Amino acid sequence: MINDIQKLRNIGISAHIDSGKTTLTERILYYTKRIFAIHEVKGKDGVGATMDSMELEKERGITITSAATHCEWKGHRINIIDTPGHVDFTIEVERALRVLDGAVLILCAVGGVQSQSLTVDRQMNRYKVPRIAFINKCDRSGADPFRVCDQLRVKLNHNAVLMQIPIGLEADFSAIVDLVTMKAVYFEGPNGDEVREDEIPEGMLDKARVKREELLDAASMFSDELMEAIFEESVTEDLIYEAVRAGTLSRQLTPVFVGSAYKNIGVQCILDGVNRYLPAPTEVQNVALDPDQDEKEILLENDPDLPVVALAFKLEVTPYGQLTYLRIYQGSIGKGDDLVVTRNRKKIKVGRLVRMHADEMEEITRAYAGDIIALFGVDCYSGDTFTDGRLSYSMSSMFVPEPVISLAVTPEDNKSQNNMSKALNRFIREDPTFRSHVDGESGETIISGMGELHLDVYVERMKREFNAQVVTGIPQVAYREAITKKALFDYIHKKQTGGAGQFGRVSGFMEPSEDGTYEFDNQVKGGAIPTEYLPAVDKGMQSCLKKGLMLGFPVIGMKVTVNDGKSHSVDSSEMAFTQAAVGAFKQAYMKARPVILEPIMKLAVEGPSEFQGNVMSSINQRRGLITSSTEDGVFTNIEAEVPLEEMFGYATTLRSLTQGKAEFTMEFSRYARVPDAIAEDLKKGIREKSKGGKKS
Repeated sequence: MINDIQKLRNIGISAHIDSGKTTLTERILYYTKRIFAIHEVKGKDGVGATMDSMELEKERGITITSAATHCEWKGHRINIIDTPGHVDFTIEVERALRVLDGAVLILCAVGGVQSQSLTVDRQMNRYKVPRIAFINKCDRSGADPFRVCDQLRVKLNHNAVLMQIPIGLEADFSAIVDLVTMKAVYFEGPNGDEVREDEIPEGMLDKARVKREELLDAASMFSDELMEAIFEESVTEDLIYEAVRAGTLSRQLTPVFVGSAYKNIGVQCILDGVNRYLPAPTEVQNVALDPDQDEKEILLENDPDLPVVALAFKLEVTPYGQLTYLRIYQGSIGKGDDLVVTRNRKKIKVGRLVRMHADEMEEITRAYAGDIIALFGVDCYSGDTFTDGRLSYSMSSMFVPEPVISLAVTPEDNKSQNNMSKALNRFIREDPTFRSHVDGESGETIISGMGELHLDVYVERMKREFNAQVVTGIPQVAYREAITKKALFDYIHKKQTGGAGQFGRVSGFMEPSEDGTYEFDNQVKGGAIPTEYLPAVDKGMQSCLKKGLMLGFPVIGMKVTVNDGKSHSVDSSEMAFTQAAVGAFKQAYMKARPVILEPIMKLAVEGPSEFQGNVMSSINQRRGLITSSTEDGVFTNIEAEVPLEEMFGYATTLRSLTQGKAEFTMEFSRYARVPDAIAEDLKKGIREKSKGGKKS
């Protein structure tokens, strides 16, 4: 099925939470005859939207994973990816935009440009994705599409131009005026299937003329022919379409559509807009890196006869095996072809080739450059590049933000333990922002992700999809111990058994080291300890650093000086001196006044200036120390040092304090002494734990 590539569109639908992405996709599928009945999000009718195929999505009424589908509209084939709005699932938007040629940015006519609209817009700019905007929910009370269009210009810095204006608003919203054709467009029939054009109502004519002038002014910047036609008053619809398309493709113009997906008004016009203004795969520049030529950028061509280059941008695990979503940038892929994964040069054979429609699939025999398809049973990671072996190109990978929150998960029994490991392996391959590791100190399995909702969903999926019953808890912070003063030791290790015994004497002192590392200083004179036994003394001391005697945390920042000792010609051995060093450590450690240290994190918060006071007080409440604060009129950057112990749950707190408009990043800075009151609580907690352990 080699359709004209000029008539192919790969688009994503992205926006802030609850702007109506999934509802719009549902209507698009209905009008393009992909589905024959409309279902609502949150599954009020017990079905749920087509694109929310996961049980959890239907229950919560949110999109968790991006879903792909395709449809046809007026001779054009459109691949659509519906993406989540929650910041916790930002990787889903990131990976969709990485492979799309164009996007529809949805804005709520009441909420306007919201925090996640800013994030999504930033992601679109990162991948240079041209977009059209759709102001949805014009039927809701408080709707004002003109205000939202102004916000697009001011907040997102778009050259936004209205292609339509609404007839009526809020409860009276009934139709739209198309400013290109200067006709009123009505959507009639039970589901708005019948599109009827009519004359513009009398009262709307003046406003429509003013807005059309604005449209022509903006569009004429991208077409000399249109500019001439305006002077000669011979403007045609095609001239406007071409000029707006040129502006959209250069990302210097954003056409704005209005409507209400829920009320079935204006959806067909968006489909026309996608065909008219968004790019075909041939109009977008895609580059690959050639590792054989120093990562030189190579321009890819949408030619089905050239060697294959394709990118796996999303993995999904189904009951039948791993499903790998691919975007083909060059060449074509058919059933039975051999492909090579660039990362590890592993060869794979294409078994099943499918085109996705949410969670249903259509078998196909061959797919060509520009298409988005899926392969079955292929072993790879998200972000891998596939070629046919003739090239070793790799596509630049997508941007993966660092996880900001962690949870400890503990399985309830052995069966759950196995299922949990399976689940964690699966999730790590699917989602680059999800991490998991076993903490070497506490033995807990720690999972990290983009937010509490993100981890919540994964824990819920472990229980449902993998039958792994797990309990979650806050992970143990990596505390440390350190000594604060000098302490002497002089220890003799003597052990007499039948035959040769063990003997070793070690004398010297321990003190805090200046740079926070461990140092061993040998100042033994006259061979009091034979040279061959000194490494054993060092080894014995280091073995004690793994578990301090105060609360059992690792010890840092210690300098050990050995200046005297004694050996026995028969009974001394390496083992004897190792044991002598352990005894010397125990003898002196508590005299050296150990204290507990906690990790201090460097925190950077970015957000609108209006929330500066809230953010600063939230940092102070968390024992934080603000180190700098800069403001540029609109945004504030605050830098601070905060103990890690106080940062659990901060993502949620910050979101509620700033209406979700602020972001933070955090990295390890140094260790610092824990205040006495908190140290006491720690001691109490550890004592209770050990008592509980002994009882059991």
